[in-house]
Amino acid sequence: MSVNLHDWILDADLVSMQKAMTSGEYTSEALVLAYIERIHKYNPLINAVLEINPDALEIARNLDLERNTTGSRGPLHGIPILLKDNIDTHDQMHTSAGSIALAESFASEDSFIATKLRAAGAVLLGKANMTEWSNFMSNRMPAGYSSRGGYVLNPYGPGKLFVSGSSSGSAAAVAANLAAAAIGTETAGSIIG
Repeated sequence: MSVNLHDWILDADLVSMQKAMTSGEYTSEALVLAYIERIHKYNPLINAVLEINPDALEIARNLDLERNTTGSRGPLHGIPILLKDNIDTHDQMHTSAGSIALAESFASEDSFIATKLRAAGAVLLGKANMTEWSNFMSNRMPAGYSSRGGYVLNPYGPGKLFVSGSSSGSAAAVAANLAAAAIGTETAGSIIG
């Protein structure tokens, strides 16, 4: 491709990412590295990502090797995906529901969706910030705030445009191209918002 990977991912969808990995133009490892660089560069401005999976690059390399030796598992093979911080992952990432009280909490097993994503070959890139406890603490808690990660800001107008919903980190991360996709949860209008 004549376009730089960092520019290309701004408009790439999952289908084009799969085509690029299948053709060998890009690898899952390259995608993960590009998203990690974007997270380091832009996340301090919007607080969408709480943490990066320390195993993400190794997982991507293993999935690239698998693609080259036995083939792709399907449309999510090698795709970097963020998970909302209330979705359990049994790995080195925390699951805190955005709360500083659970900042050192690790899940004892994967959630159903994390299990399915791993089986499909997705790279669990990290955890997205969220409204703490999915906004079950108070009816006056502002959307997008967590004691663990601070306020999630809308990348199209940080501090000016509302982020809406408890899955604000997942939405803001995808809007800012900090991951190919993100998983949120519908609690009280998150995904709709």
